[in-house]
Amino acid sequence: MTTASSAPEDRITWVRLSSCYLPLATPISDAKVLTGRQKPMTEIAVLFAEIETAGGHQGLGFSYSKRAGGPGQFAHAREIAPALIGEDPSDIAKLWDKLCWAGASAGRSGLATQAIGAFDVALWDLKAKRAGLSLAKLLGSYRDSVRCYNTSGGFLHTPIDQLMVNASASIERGIGGIKLKVGQPDGALDIARVTAVRKHLGDTVPLMVDANQQWDRPTAQRMCRILEPFNLVWIEEPLDAYDHEGHAALALQFDTPIATGEMLTSAAEHGDLIRHRAADYLMPDAPRVGGITPFLKIASLAEHAGLMLAPHFAMELHVHLAAAYPREPWVEHFEWLEPLFNERIEIREGRMLVPTRPGLGLTLSGQVKAWTREEAQVGTRP
Repeated sequence: MTTASSAPEDRITWVRLSSCYLPLATPISDAKVLTGRQKPMTEIAVLFAEIETAGGHQGLGFSYSKRAGGPGQFAHAREIAPALIGEDPSDIAKLWDKLCWAGASAGRSGLATQAIGAFDVALWDLKAKRAGLSLAKLLGSYRDSVRCYNTSGGFLHTPIDQLMVNASASIERGIGGIKLKVGQPDGALDIARVTAVRKHLGDTVPLMVDANQQWDRPTAQRMCRILEPFNLVWIEEPLDAYDHEGHAALALQFDTPIATGEMLTSAAEHGDLIRHRAADYLMPDAPRVGGITPFLKIASLAEHAGLMLAPHFAMELHVHLAAAYPREPWVEHFEWLEPLFNERIEIREGRMLVPTRPGLGLTLSGQVKAWTREEAQVGTRP
């Protein structure tokens, strides 16, 4: 008779990496473009990791990079991937550390952790599939749906008239809130956009704004004061992502909540932000911080500090993680990644329904192969 303690351990035997470049239908501009710091975004580099074990269990994970970093992310992942072969896929935290130290000279944040993120997500996907549970249920979900808001319709390249059309379409589709990009060199243009959309939607529809780090401290203080009467859910990234003291001062001074955290690339960086009390809404991005393992550490710190949670981008992953956060979160709706997957998230009455399929509940579409520029395999398939 085989007992649980005497059952043979499964081992990772094969890993495949794919560097896929997802084209965007329209070049995307936010405040970083209008201030000359970045070029319009035309594609997203997505790093996929597929992991398979001797027992035939499979996991799918992904990370991503915008505007730059895709080739470097793939190169780093390819270099450290052999560290997984022969390991027990259940030992996810141990494997995260092993991958981190395999490339430690590249650092423990930034591109290095983003490359690890694809492996980490794949390991969690594998573990949940093997248990026959969705990722949310494996983690221990608090809810079967999460509040959601749309960002893709509110970028700065969008004229005001089209903003209102986009906002109405999102609400009619069942999305719960609307986020507008601000942070233009002329602040009066920002106020005109917010005024128009708030009047169009009415006072009850949740509305957020995002300055994408483009204000200095005096400008941020002035703009936050002007925006107070608009009953915003939050003002996002009014300052540089690493200006924790400045964000903390705004959070203390104004009634409108301050949101930030999406550009941080490690659990340690988020820990520093939380210690400074620099946000009311924390916005970690699981692929950017290195996957689900560090995201859960961040979520635990955020819960202890009494913060609200609004994960950045990658709704296909974050809908599960948000469902497992004790306080009611928000998830950002972006349809950009949908062509990569065969499945779609269902939206109803302002909320995303958490998928019930095992793992992430995702399979790659045929389009991924067509957009893949680099691929690497390590090990052998069972």
